[in-house]
Amino acid sequence: MNTANYKEIIEEIKPYGAHLVAVSKTKPAQDIVALYNEGQRIFGENKVQELVGKAAELPKDIHWHLIGHLQTNKVKQVAPFISMIHSVDSLKLLTEINKQAQLNNRNINCLLQVFIADEETKFGLNKAELLELLSSSAFAELQNVHICGLMGMATNTTDEQKIAAEFQGLQNLFLELKHTHFSDKPYFKELSMGMSSDYRIALKFGATLIRIGSMLFGER
Repeated sequence: MNTANYKEIIEEIKPYGAHLVAVSKTKPAQDIVALYNEGQRIFGENKVQELVGKAAELPKDIHWHLIGHLQTNKVKQVAPFISMIHSVDSLKLLTEINKQAQLNNRNINCLLQVFIADEETKFGLNKAELLELLSSSAFAELQNVHICGLMGMATNTTDEQKIAAEFQGLQNLFLELKHTHFSDKPYFKELSMGMSSDYRIALKFGATLIRIGSMLFGER
């Protein structure tokens, strides 16, 4: 676990008012504890089973973020404790999250995942699908989810101009939705984008949550 990198990243993001999501997927609990002892409280996991196990074992004041693709049949496993789900990419999934949130007598913070990359392997809604979801009567009935913002993953490329264009597009969409659909929702304020290879670009385009794993925990 690289505490020097951690401290540098924390100082780097401070002027932007952004927060670090330490991506701890596949890493053992002791690595998370080491970063926890440095003051980190937000950790991101990709897989539900691994997340549930770690949440049971580790300190209860950790804010767990689910950043990987989520299947509807696994929502109930994380609904009692999850702090934020970054990867909501359908109305069906959002409806199930709302249902499980109701059963646990809580609201669950969610980000809508937008497809911004030039890669078919990545998940997410395009703009038309996103607007259709937000304008639907079914969405209007959901009382136990808070849409706190958007999440996106840029193309895995060394072309920084391409990455910047993708992040700028997501920022523009975020600002548009904040004006048209969420002007009365103060919790719509999060833009989750940027990883170890491109977080500095993401910060320039308004990222509030950056998801960093390998710079902290080493390669997987």
